[in-house]
Amino acid sequence: MNIYVSNLSFNVQDEDLKEFFTPYGEVSSAKVINDKFTGKSRGFGFVEMPDEEAAKKAIAELDNASVESRNIKVMEAKPKEDRPARSNNSPFRDNNGGGGGYNKSKW
Repeated sequence: MNIYVSNLSFNVQDEDLKEFFTPYGEVSSAKVINDKFTGKSRGFGFVEMPDEEAAKKAIAELDNASVESRNIKVMEAKPKEDRPARSNNSPFRDNNGGGGGYNKSKW
């Protein structure tokens, strides 16, 4: 089962995240998500546990637990959804197919 963990301290590393869940059963992966530009933690991560029963117990017992003075949120991860395409009805675009722009002349 894939588990979503949020409100993590920015000091929490992958190995720390794994250690939180190991007492409940096998952890096949634990990953804190980092900002792609700064490399710093974004304050959430994912844990993968192959045993669904152990994962549910971990979720129940770790949700709202205090870790480094922060109450973490733990829940089953939802599948990644397709993101909607950008709308052409944006107030920042002209609706004639082109992007708007400052002082754009129309002939």
